[in-house]
Order: sequence, then structure tokens, then C-alpha cells
Amino acid sequence: MKRLLVLSGGHPYEEEPFDELINALAKALGDWEVGHLVHPEAEEAVAAGVADEADALLFYDMGGYEFLDEQVRTRPPSDGFKDAIRRRFAAGKGAVAMHHSLAGWAEWPEWADMLGGRFLYQPGEWNGRQVPDSGYRHDVAYEADVVAGHPVTEGVPTHFALTDELYLAQVDESAVTPLVRAKHAFTRDNFYSAAKAVAGEMFSNEGWEHPAGSNLVAWERRVGNAPLVYLQFGDGPETYRNPHVRKMLANALRYTSGESE
Repeated sequence: MKRLLVLSGGHPYEEEPFDELINALAKALGDWEVGHLVHPEAEEAVAAGVADEADALLFYDMGGYEFLDEQVRTRPPSDGFKDAIRRRFAAGKGAVAMHHSLAGWAEWPEWADMLGGRFLYQPGEWNGRQVPDSGYRHDVAYEADVVAGHPVTEGVPTHFALTDELYLAQVDESAVTPLVRAKHAFTRDNFYSAAKAVAGEMFSNEGWEHPAGSNLVAWERRVGNAPLVYLQFGDGPETYRNPHVRKMLANALRYTSGESE
């Protein structure tokens, strides 16, 4: 029996609907065994080697953050956690990352390099240049366009409707294989500032500037010889229930576990 390890924590989500999604995926994959760990215990367990034995690894976490009094504090992961993630990819074992994992570990730039993208809660650095904090927009109704024939998109319609949160964030399109794009204008006027949200000004972009960004919402990035698939989908129950999102998640877990190439 194959084993799926799910990591969560660091960002709020609706636990019961998410657990239902994971259980449904495990059954669709052939009754895989599921382990689900939440930070900070997840970080400790990964550092101790639990991810080494997993056939598939799903990041639905946003590690390294603490939000207090309209401020955000960040920290890097432990050396043991870093070594375990590097060791997994070096062994040719892949992973899938969802949604807010794009913002994880702000003080570990290597994580963003692995993903090929980065969501920033504060102005920071990307590919050697200074960039503004990223943008977010909840409950965007859009059409998703599959742009590549790939094991992750197999069996998924070329176009499908989705309502989900979108990000105006950093994506290195030159370093990834595009899989799905969103029909939406990824411009400053259509998003809100993450830094302002942290400071208590939710749903504001007043005084915030951000260049137009990538409309990629799913891609593959190779980390050494291992596949890392990022799916931006996953803000809440409506997305969890979407059959096409479920299909791509199952495909991605199967693909990154080495079951399909």
C-alpha cells in the first residue's frame, strides 16, 4: 500500500472539508494510507525522517509565520527539516504543493527556488531584485485553461469553471512547465495588498503598486531529477469539491509518487 504524507498548518483552513478531500483522494488512488501532520509537529517529524518513507508528499502548509498584533514574524525551518526536504528530492522523490504553500518559509529562499514562485507578505527579494508584497483576491470566478498535455492534466477538460482565491505573486515562467492558466487580469487593480491585510487593512490596495503578473495557476518544476507540482487551487470547500481540481490533485500525487511518467 502506498503512503501519502500531508503537511498543513501555519495558515487557517476548514479542517473537516479538507480532510474529506484528502480521504476522497486516497480512495481514488487505490486506498492509499494517509498520514496528516500539522505544524509545528509536522516540521519536527519531517526533520526526524518521516517524509523519507512517504511515496507521495503534499504541502498544504505555510510554515515559518506568526501573525500577531497586525505584524508578521517569520523564521526559517530547522536545519533538519531543510535537510529532509533536500534529501527527498535528491533521492528522486517528488512532491505536490497547494495554494498558500507558495508563501511558506519566507526566510528559506531555497523553498521558493524549488517551487519556482513566491508569495510575499512583505516587500522582499525575488531572483536578485527587490519586489513588492504580493496580492490576493478571494472568491474569483474564472475559467481555467489547460495549456499542456501532461500526466497531471490527463482526463481534465481543456477549459473548466472555478471559483477560488487567486494570487498576484512572483512566478518564474522560464523555470517551470506551465500546466494551467487562469482567464483573469493579473493586474494591481484586481488584487489587494498582502502587507495591508497583515496591518489590519483587509481588501485594500490603496497606495500599493505591483506590476502585472503571471496568470499561471498550475505548473511543474524539476528539483534535480524529482518533480515538484504546484497547484494554486485550494482556498476552501468549494474548491475542494471541484471534480477537476480533485482529478488534477490525484494525478499529481500519482505522478510525483512515480506511478506515472
